[in-house]
Amino acid sequence: MMLLDQQLETETRVPASRHDFRAAARRVRPLLMWAILLAILQLEFTLSAQTSSSSLATNVPGLMPFRLNLGVEAANGPRDVDMAIKVLFALTMLALAPSIILLMTSFTRIVIVLSFVRTALSLQGTPANQIIIGLSLFITFFVMSPVWDNINRDALQPYQASQISGDQALEQASRHVRAFMLRQARPRDVELFASMAKLGPTAPDQLPLKVVIPGFIISELRTAFQMGFLLFVPFILIDLVVATVLMSLGMMMMPPMTISLPLKILLFVLVDGWDLIVRSLVQSFGY
Repeated sequence: MMLLDQQLETETRVPASRHDFRAAARRVRPLLMWAILLAILQLEFTLSAQTSSSSLATNVPGLMPFRLNLGVEAANGPRDVDMAIKVLFALTMLALAPSIILLMTSFTRIVIVLSFVRTALSLQGTPANQIIIGLSLFITFFVMSPVWDNINRDALQPYQASQISGDQALEQASRHVRAFMLRQARPRDVELFASMAKLGPTAPDQLPLKVVIPGFIISELRTAFQMGFLLFVPFILIDLVVATVLMSLGMMMMPPMTISLPLKILLFVLVDGWDLIVRSLVQSFGY
């Protein structure tokens, strides 16, 4: 009986599967016909366009077809090699320009402090990296707006009006950026690189950027870590209190993070933490 039931079941399944296959084939057949028709029309349109363009190029004198070559060709002389090296250097600088510009602004301190806030709250992915970087960029735009206004007034606008040369515009722009970095950098850090560069007594506005920029970056890292340490102190106290209470209650198997994390978030919201942190960051630049 069991063998008979299995045989009947297989006999009933085969027609159903064949019926489904035929129904699917009927549904797919119109789509295949439309696809073949569209391919034929596209081929005819391409051939007609090529013939028309070739005839136009032959009939109209001086009209050459557009040609784009991507490849490496042999240099005809030292001048070609020199130009290729300059182009390669310019492309490399364009790729590194965003990082270089961000290191010369207030972005370094802001993004490090905001990352410390997330770590102090014991939050792994909240806020996300995109939010932290975006907020850091907008705060950087706000902090650096006076510097950029001065650069626009003294360098960009005269250069666009052909009143000064490109070298003079670059010198004016670097003067304002140098002044901003020297206001934020510690004299000790700048003197460190000035002594390693073996510079004599030099006025601050005459220091080269190769000395000012690394000194400014080290100062920003030190200031950011100092602010990050101050952010950790209240949250560490909450962890200590929660761990002590759990130990006194005999709940040693319960992770302290389960209780301390909501308390940290509650404390941060009650004191309006984001407002305090952003206010402290902006005021640390002299606003």
